[in-house]
Amino acid sequence: METALQGRLALVTGGASGIGRAVADLLAAEGARLVLADRDATEGAAAARALDARFQPLDVGDEAAVATVVAEVEELYGAIDVLVTCAGVLQRTLPPSRLSWKEWDRIQRVHLRGTYACCREVGPRMAARGRGSIVTIASVAGLASGPLHSYGPAKAAIVSLTEGLAAEWGRSGVRVNAVAPGFTETPALARGLADGTLTSGDLSEASALGRLVAPEEIARAVVFLASDLSSAMTGTALIVDAGYLVAAPWVAYGGLRNR
Repeated sequence: METALQGRLALVTGGASGIGRAVADLLAAEGARLVLADRDATEGAAAARALDARFQPLDVGDEAAVATVVAEVEELYGAIDVLVTCAGVLQRTLPPSRLSWKEWDRIQRVHLRGTYACCREVGPRMAARGRGSIVTIASVAGLASGPLHSYGPAKAAIVSLTEGLAAEWGRSGVRVNAVAPGFTETPALARGLADGTLTSGDLSEASALGRLVAPEEIARAVVFLASDLSSAMTGTALIVDAGYLVAAPWVAYGGLRNR
């Protein structure tokens, strides 16, 4: 089945690396025209060159900058058909007594405020044209308990935001969906484990499939939701977690069975 993304303009935030880069790679392979936006100008520009894409430096938590970039993209390259909000940062696994307000706000600013700012600028433009697809990036951290007391609530809020915007713009021909990744093999995750930002046991053992998720697997879900293959889907959160959520309750019964 064809995704029909050939020639469509896609704006991918956080497109320099990790999930965002994997999404950009697959969108490019499907023939989409790309604009990558990221705070990392060096990596972002390199990714754009490799994909014959355009690059825009952007801090998604700065709503004025988001408005400027969206206006510039549409003026220079045409109407945005697809928005994917991949920009994100990690949070340390700290108890509330040690999680400073500064860090709590930093996480909320990038994930929730950044996602909303991008949707707020792009969504009404899509609605005025009567078409468009937005894919936000949530997380299993927003769907289950965990020690991420800013990141988890931010991701839960993104699911709620996705549902609300799907209803807001649905009659205008705009679809809004989310992908909720589990632990994904990104450079950011590797750095977090190496420097102690994240503390965990064997992450692979926490999933039903016994492995982490590859960025390309998240990208396939994103492209599916961005494309006409999912034309009747809006307001959904598609979980791509190698079975993390279904495996977690088995700890109370001695863990998963290995056969």
